Parts: sequence; C-alpha cells; structure tokens
Amino acid sequence: MTHMFEGVGVALATPFTNNKVDYDVLERHVQFLLDNDTQAIIVNGTTAESPTLTDQEKEQVLKTVVNIVDKRVPIIAGTGTNNTQKSIESSQKAKEIGADAIMLITPYYNKTNQRGLIKHFETIANEVKLPVVLYNVPSRTNMTIEAETVETLSHNEYIVALKDATNDFDYMEEVKKRINEDDFALYSGNDDNVAEFYQRGGKGVISVIANVIPKEFQNLYDAKQSGENISSQFELIDQLLNSLSVDVNPIPIKVLTAHLGFGKYEVRLPLVPLEDAERKVLEQTYDQFKAGEH
Repeated sequence: MTHMFEGVGVALATPFTNNKVDYDVLERHVQFLLDNDTQAIIVNGTTAESPTLTDQEKEQVLKTVVNIVDKRVPIIAGTGTNNTQKSIESSQKAKEIGADAIMLITPYYNKTNQRGLIKHFETIANEVKLPVVLYNVPSRTNMTIEAETVETLSHNEYIVALKDATNDFDYMEEVKKRINEDDFALYSGNDDNVAEFYQRGGKGVISVIANVIPKEFQNLYDAKQSGENISSQFELIDQLLNSLSVDVNPIPIKVLTAHLGFGKYEVRLPLVPLEDAERKVLEQTYDQFKAGEH
C-alpha cells in the first residue's frame, strides 16, 4: 500500500484579522506551501487553534483549502474530539467538503481506557470510511495510545497512520514491532526529533515549523531518503526550532507567518501574543536562518 504522504505535512495555522478568519491570507499561505514542496496539509488541528474556531469557521477554512489545493496534495482534517458522535458528525462533514483523510486525537478530560480508545476510533473510522491518522499527544491530553492498542487499530482498513507526539523512541520502536510498516505510516508530531525519527524509519512529520520553511524541511526528508547524513542540516534548522520554544504552540509560529506577510499577528484567547521583545528576537532568528547566518 502507498502511504498517504511521505515527508512534510504542514499543520496549518489559521490567520486572523480583527479576530475573524482571514480567508484571503489563508489562500496565499496555502499557495506558498504548495509552491514549496509541502506533501500534505493538515487543517483544523492544534496549530490552527481549532478549539476557538466555530463549526462554521472550520467548515469554511476546509472548503478554502480544498478549493485551492485542488487534489494536488492530500488534505487531512482534524476532526477528533472527546465526543465520539460529534467526531463522527465533524468527520462526515469534512468528507462531504472534500477532505482526503481525518486526524483523530485521543479523548481528553473525559478520558477513557484502552478498550474505550479502540471502540472510539473504530466507531468513527467505520462510520466515516476515510483514511484515519491517529494522534497521540499525551502532553496535551494526559493519556496515550499504547503500542498494543495501535497494533489492534492498525488492523482496521481505514486506520492507516499515527502522528506520534510522544517524543519517546522506545514507544516508537515498540509500535514498529507491532505494525506492518508497508500499510501503516508513522509520522512524527515533534519537529525537533525528525532527524532521529527518520533514521528509525519514520515516514515523515506533521510539522509546525513547515508553515514558514516548507521547502527546507522537506529537503531534509528527501536527503535522508537519498542516504545522506542529515545531522548538520538539521542542526541549522534546530536553532530556529529552539527559538520557537519561547512559548506554547501556536503562539510563536504565528509571529513568523505574520513576518512572512501572511496576515497580522493575532491569536485567539485563551492564547495571548508574545511580548514585543520576544517577537523581535524570533523574527531576527528566522531572518538569520534564511540568510544563512547560522
């Protein structure tokens, strides 16, 4: 089986102008990503500030992206919630709009157990009948998809990939033992670990930093597939990644999307913008990276 994508999928940020989604800016940003070797676009995920988007906004954002992408790369819609029925409804709407796949996070707050995870994910997948990317991010949800559970879920015909944001390579290796890597893809959910993730056989990354350096990040994956040692290339990118740790995602990345001209620097509460001094340092770090002054 061919994986949905290999290399860099971008976790797309949502531009706001006066606290409203700026669809013109969104179109320009997506075109920039397409022009710079992005292999997939993930819409309405964490980086998109999806908890603060209305259902109508999520649908219009997805429609906008679907229209401009026009089947050139896969579009994966973040439709998972801690409500199974709501996730089904959102996923069916995404399918109707034209999403190629859906991404499902583990339930949060009303957490379940591993049996509940299996039932939750399989129920959605079997109802919607679209490829599913599981999203394991225990730092945000306080629960994990255990390796044995991934194995069970990988037998479902629609569940085809895992976004692994655990940053735990022992976990990755245990998952790898239990899946058929020809049929089930592992994508990193952490930009800062991709060099080792690729070394261990990962098929790509669902990336935040690729909102602003899509070509450079895809080049890293391509170089690894060509047998190159990518350590030095990654070290340069890692300096930029370190600057993004100044605050929680997506507060810093939206500094850089705005710096590139993709909208104003706005986030929605409960997120708040960086202080001006922090913002300037981040912009300078990005400019130095692009200028080769590493």
